[in-house]
Amino acid sequence: MHKHAFLCYICATLSSSRGIKIATMKIPLLLSLFFFFSLSHGLNPQCDAVDRGSTLKVFHVSSPCSPFRPAKPISWEESVLEQLREDQVRLQYLASLVAGRSVVPIASGRQIVQNPTYIVRAKIGTPPQTLLLAVDTSSDTAWIPCSGCLGCSSSQFVPAQSTTFGNVSCGAPQCKQVPNPTCDGSACAFNFTYGGSSIAADLVHDTLTLATDPIPAYTLGCIQKATGNSVPQQGLLGLGRGPLSLLSQTDNLYKSTFSYCLPSFKSANFSGSLRLGPVAQPIRIKFTPLLRNPRRSSLYYVNLVAIRVGRRIVDIPPEALAFNPTTGAGTIFDSGTVFTRLVAPAYIAVRDEFRRRLGRNLTVTTLGGFDTCYNVPIVSPTITFMFSGMNVTIPQDNLLIHSTAGTTTCLAMAAAPDNVNSVLNVIANMQQQNHRILYDVPNSRLGVARELCT
Repeated sequence: MHKHAFLCYICATLSSSRGIKIATMKIPLLLSLFFFFSLSHGLNPQCDAVDRGSTLKVFHVSSPCSPFRPAKPISWEESVLEQLREDQVRLQYLASLVAGRSVVPIASGRQIVQNPTYIVRAKIGTPPQTLLLAVDTSSDTAWIPCSGCLGCSSSQFVPAQSTTFGNVSCGAPQCKQVPNPTCDGSACAFNFTYGGSSIAADLVHDTLTLATDPIPAYTLGCIQKATGNSVPQQGLLGLGRGPLSLLSQTDNLYKSTFSYCLPSFKSANFSGSLRLGPVAQPIRIKFTPLLRNPRRSSLYYVNLVAIRVGRRIVDIPPEALAFNPTTGAGTIFDSGTVFTRLVAPAYIAVRDEFRRRLGRNLTVTTLGGFDTCYNVPIVSPTITFMFSGMNVTIPQDNLLIHSTAGTTTCLAMAAAPDNVNSVLNVIANMQQQNHRILYDVPNSRLGVARELCT
């Protein structure tokens, strides 16, 4: 049986036998069945596909192509609650960026592995060593675990095996562009926080190869010590717009332009794409201006002016959506948060209208941080984010999480957690799935177009 046909067979079997809709961020049973079939029949769903030109395959961390997928299948409820907990750490991290704090509070309860959701293959060094790097639009500096790192995963880059590896000196301008730089001898080192982790790294340079593009002397962090559980296992590729980001270091090559299409688990291949540079970007696409916050220049702010549920624009206080560079308030697109988070006044307005349109006869239940769930099948009203210059209507598959073992359905959005003093509205990756999101920094605009990510 062809792998795609088998996947459709699973979906059809589950749907017909239990009345299940497949639209959740994690579908452990489906993934484990498909991965087992792939192994036993020698199938490989594009896991070994070659990155071509300036386009890289993007994989979800729980896809069959990812070594980071859960070792054991977990229930739908457990997977959703885990994602919510991970998002809480992410929101704390983003709130710390906006507030300018150097210490990030750790979420209460058990420690959480906070891996960003999507990864790409990158090659580092000469000869090249392949690592899977998390894609993060809200970070700048790329960093990887290096051999001998304390608290890192077993997959580590070995500098001694690369003939193009070198340390960045303390006097280099790049040393002034990292947080908390220190000097040990003549080499630059720095310390920073990410999610709930503290990280110590050397600032180094080496050849970074993305798809078929070698980038000589790329400046990145070489992690020596990490504490906490928020460090991506094989490193991170920063797609922000700060001085040490991929955009800044490759401006001559990629012209500070990139786009991605993030796959959902309804994609048979479980993969999307990261397209670097202005070539082959979509022509038919809607744009909204990018806003710049000088205090947090790496974040991609946009002007969200209103939200419509069905045909009704909900009543949101203007200050809940307004961009404010002083406080960091406003709306950002972020690749590392799973579920869209709105500040409380905005979320409550959207939630209440959502519930009203479904009817008052339906009983509303909760699941963890989701407060709008139903134990009967529902059809979601449309939700449209209205930005300056463009409207983006979110498909139902991107709005609802459906149980794979019952009839529970939840609105896949939430307010910021109670213990996160966030002024940010975050358009997250579940709501971005199966869209081409184009970051055109030279023209200060962000574009969105529907696209089936494959």
